[in-house]
Formats: sequence, structure tokens, C-alpha cells
Amino acid sequence: MTIGNDEDLEKLRAAGRLVARTLTAMGAALEPGITTRELDDLGRRLIEREGGRSAPEITYGFPGATCISIGPDVAHGIPDDRRVEAGDLINIDVSAELDGFFGDTGASFAVPPVSARVERLCRDGRRALWSGIRAVRAGGDLAAPGRQIEAFARRNGYSLVRNLASHGVGGALHEEPKEIPTWAEPSDRRKITEGLVFTLEPFLSLGADWVVESRGDGWTLAPPRGQPTVQYEHTLVATRSGPLVMTLA
Repeated sequence: MTIGNDEDLEKLRAAGRLVARTLTAMGAALEPGITTRELDDLGRRLIEREGGRSAPEITYGFPGATCISIGPDVAHGIPDDRRVEAGDLINIDVSAELDGFFGDTGASFAVPPVSARVERLCRDGRRALWSGIRAVRAGGDLAAPGRQIEAFARRNGYSLVRNLASHGVGGALHEEPKEIPTWAEPSDRRKITEGLVFTLEPFLSLGADWVVESRGDGWTLAPPRGQPTVQYEHTLVATRSGPLVMTLA
């Protein structure tokens, strides 16, 4: 989607705030003993209370309102009766449609107590995302955020998952431009147009550069060797003066 007027921008911002508030509330509810289904039920209530609809559910028939993955799973986890335990690394991805506009956000949460390296991984996952966000500018390279994210990862001793990419969003959950790399990709010559709406969502890892289906359910993804991996995601609008972040609570 390309945003062309203030009315559309405000509608997109409303969808972004809805998913951001939902993600924040779900993260705050994380504690040992809660099931991922109970977390998902909370997310559904918050989305539907404001007139929104789960984007993965209406787009792909996903069996849940949100995606919740308990490590070593990192993406597209299906909510079920599994209980959260102390020490778990959990990813929550929330996307929703509101008044015809789609917002998409996600974050990883470490349930205490966790090791210092996992705490550092979570901190640096957020830093990696923002290093990419700062590289967004209308007229610039679509590959510029990925170059910055990879530079950050290399400086700090991390790898990046390279078969999960960012994407266009706004009028649908996934739209053009597709497959936006969150790593350095010299072959990508696309430009960022003014008003372009897209996500940034790097998967920063302690050694993984690939994920595979892990549970035979057609959805859940994990690194083959179970390396700890985090994802943080925002929906952005590109302007000449830099990015507008739509998914801030």
C-alpha cells in the first residue's frame, strides 16, 4: 500500500495502535502456567473489542487470532494448551484488520529467570530492528535497512534468519513489495517510494540462518538446531524525512 492522504494515514495508525496495545497486553500477561491458548484468547478479545479482526485468521485461515511461538519455535506458532514455563523465550506476532487497514507487529519475550546471553539477545533484537528503521527514507534503497541490520548483527556476533523476510502491508496482511530482506542483499535494486507501507522484522539469532517447519502442522517454524532466535517487528510508512512508525502503543 502507498498512503496518499491524511485520512488513510489515520486509519492505518489506528490499526497499528490496536495491534501494538494488544501485543503489550499479551506480553504483560505472560507468566509461568498460562497457556498459549489463554494468551491468544486475550489477544482476540482486545482486537475484537475495538471492531478489529485477526489478520492471519481472515487471510489464511490460521487456527488462532495471533501467532505464539515458544522457543525453540520462532514463528507462526499455533496457540494451544501448552503452558508457559520459567525460562521460556516466546515470540508473539499480532496482526489485525481495522476499518479496511492492516497493522502488523511482533516481539519476543523472555520469561524469567533466563541466561544473560538470552537477555542480551532480546535487547539486541530490539536494537537491530531500530538500526534498520533509521535507514528508511522515501527515495532510498529498499535494501538499506537490511544492510544496517546485518552490519549490526556482524558487529555484535549474531546471525540473521534469511528465509523469513519483511513485506508490504496496509491494504492486506502481505502485499507488494514482497520479500524485503532484513540482511544485506546486493541484488535488490528496489527503491522506497513516498508513502510506502511495509514491515521491518529481523530475526536475530545465536547461530541460525534458516528455519524449517518444526511440528508437522504446516505453520510452526524453528531453527534446525534450536538456536535461540528473536523477532521484533513494526509497521512503517516511508516519508522524505524518515519513517513513521505505526505500531507504537
